[in-house]
Amino acid sequence: MTFTFALRSHAPQAASPLLQCAALCYRIRGSKLQLLLITSRSGRRWTLPKGWPMPGRSMAESAAREAWEEAGVRGRLQGGCAGSYIYRKRHSPHPHMAMVFPLEVTGLDKRFPERGQRKRRWLSRRRAAALVHEPDLARLLLQFDPDELGSTPILTFGPHSPDQGGPSGFSS
Repeated sequence: MTFTFALRSHAPQAASPLLQCAALCYRIRGSKLQLLLITSRSGRRWTLPKGWPMPGRSMAESAAREAWEEAGVRGRLQGGCAGSYIYRKRHSPHPHMAMVFPLEVTGLDKRFPERGQRKRRWLSRRRAAALVHEPDLARLLLQFDPDELGSTPILTFGPHSPDQGGPSGFSS
């Protein structure tokens, strides 16, 4: 008689982070950089617009779409990924990693899907960093410099793009 045993490690296994995409929405007023933060749906935390990657869209395009759905943001994606941060969601055992994409805001819609669920606020880098709970996100906000992104927009995002139309439209 042969017995086969499966060895089990009793050491806790680190769960791989679930990947999300976030938009770092910004504008320049006068000579001052302003960053847009939104509240979580519960209203308890300030954060960036973020969500899951969307089929058929790049991570940056998905981030821009989330910015419109959660904050009514129209704008231009600038440069590539500006960084990432890890955070925990309530009621989820898994860590989440948000890849952050700069989005220069060209307009804010009054009507957008989550308008009654969130607040939005323009803040200085320092004030925005003080309001977020994630240390890596705070560092990213403090270090963000739109002058280092270059001047050519990657994509323009808005509700009336000629190639796809509607609020999900993108154009290059």
